[in-house]
Amino acid sequence: MAILERCDTGAIARLTLNIPERLNCLSDEMLAALQSELDTIASEVSIRVVILSGAGKAFCAGHDLKQMTAGRQSEDGGKAYFADLFARCTKLMLTIQSIPQPVIAEVHGIATAAGCQLVATCDMAVAAENTKFGVNGINIGLFCSTPMVALTRNIPRKKAFEMLTTGRFASAQEAEAMGLINRAVPHDQLADETEALASKVAEKLGSVVKIGKEAFYAQATMTTSDAYDYAGDVMVQNMLFKDTEEGIAAFLDKRSPKWSQ
Repeated sequence: MAILERCDTGAIARLTLNIPERLNCLSDEMLAALQSELDTIASEVSIRVVILSGAGKAFCAGHDLKQMTAGRQSEDGGKAYFADLFARCTKLMLTIQSIPQPVIAEVHGIATAAGCQLVATCDMAVAAENTKFGVNGINIGLFCSTPMVALTRNIPRKKAFEMLTTGRFASAQEAEAMGLINRAVPHDQLADETEALASKVAEKLGSVVKIGKEAFYAQATMTTSDAYDYAGDVMVQNMLFKDTEEGIAAFLDKRSPKWSQ
């Protein structure tokens, strides 16, 4: 059985982390599988949204600690292995935000350390009400520095710092209030709620979602003035799309647009 399963429904691709006996940890093999599949999806125009979920009782418990322990057994104490591991993880997280399709995390059970980083990195997230979120490496003497990058770009700094330094879990309700997830729903409604959100996005014009996602992340790191200049250029590009011209005409004519794609 594959450690990462893919199932497409129309324009939605569902990727399921599938090593439930290890709480879907981001092992070397899982990182490679996710990177390969997302690289493939990036060029698939027919796919407009990606759902990322986990099999079994948890979404993702972070990196594989047994593999990390084994990585220490080299002459340099694991320095080269760890540098490569976190570089590969960083590449995956950047890929999630750089592919044209929005990625929605469907979260249940726990999302800890790099698993919480994965949730924070995804463009949107829906979680079951009993889900717990943590960046609790501090409990084993490891500060979650790379998960911190995504977390502090999602939630208030003081909340993030508390989670990072105490190792406490945040509930799904708290995660929603802080902005880590879009909504918390009953567990038996999780898949339906996530798929409804994905379907809503998939209905939109793919080329516009693509240009919008790219602009969303690019402007976030700019000064306000630079962001407006950049966003203005993006608006100009968007206004020149033939499908945008059709969308505006359809709105004015009170009819449904006829997209070319």
